Amino acid sequence: MMPGVTPATPAPAGAGREWTFLTNHAHVLLAIARDPTARLRDVAGTVGVTERAAQTIVADLEASGYLHRTRVGRRNHYTVNPAGRFRHPAESDRHIGELLALFEPGTPAER
Repeated sequence: MMPGVTPATPAPAGAGREWTFLTNHAHVLLAIARDPTARLRDVAGTVGVTERAAQTIVADLEASGYLHRTRVGRRNHYTVNPAGRFRHPAESDRHIGELLALFEPGTPAER
């Protein structure tokens, strides 16, 4: 081994797989919270999914009460429901507004 060079730390098991802590649903919700008048094409680009996937995710979020869509002229305006609860049983006592407040300070985190 060369002087001043330390051995590389072995990669943790499973390190070759790509994953993130937040789902695409969370990323879409955060993108819309940042810009409630964003086009789905732009949301998809921000999140890194197809426009069709973004449409499906927005439909899921709207059907579950996390988003409300209002048509304004030729565009949609979205309102995020910060009082919505997380779906997973381990976090079901927490509100989506807490996630928004963590990633987007200044958004309402109502209880």
